[in-house]
Amino acid sequence: KMSNKLIRVIETFLSYQGEGKNSGERVLILRFKRCSRAESVKHGGLGKQCPWCDTALRMRINAETEISIEDIQEIVNNEKCSLLITGGEPTFASNLFSTIDVINSTKVNLVNVETNGHDIIGLIEKVNKNKNVIYSLSPKLFDEEDEIFYKDLVQKTKDIESVHIKLVYEDRPEIIRFLDYLQEIEYPNSNIWLMAEGADKETLLSHAPKV
Repeated sequence: KMSNKLIRVIETFLSYQGEGKNSGERVLILRFKRCSRAESVKHGGLGKQCPWCDTALRMRINAETEISIEDIQEIVNNEKCSLLITGGEPTFASNLFSTIDVINSTKVNLVNVETNGHDIIGLIEKVNKNKNVIYSLSPKLFDEEDEIFYKDLVQKTKDIESVHIKLVYEDRPEIIRFLDYLQEIEYPNSNIWLMAEGADKETLLSHAPKV
């Protein structure tokens, strides 16, 4: 019997995957509210919001709503789409358990989880190995602490075929050093997706050659 467990999210909507290996695929997007970086240390987070992120604003102004796994399955069946789970951070706090429940309880051809890597290992360990899941790891590289965390994480995940690195390329030392490190440890190039940074067409085009 399909689970009627309720999942707390701030958005659910149909769209198309715009990045990575499955670009163009129709997806049902589930967006969680809380993020490990935007949350304060007091509440279990890092208290270091990414400079360009709107999650902290969403956390203040967007109310959570509930959707059942049964309803998620119905949408997937009717729309013949895959799932994209994002945030916020799907592996942070209670989001982790909800993400596990959604993946393990739904019948869907593909689930894409967009994560900053907070507890990606814990998620992978608890997800049914028969499920077709892509874990899109998006490193947030802004200081030395971040670099140490992600270098360790990519070492642990480089042999996991379902983990893909999705990185916004910026001409910053942290990004350059991280990309050099990926080459050094022979991280599979086929699992690295680089995107040019830019908020407008001109900036994107100027940064594209570097990617």
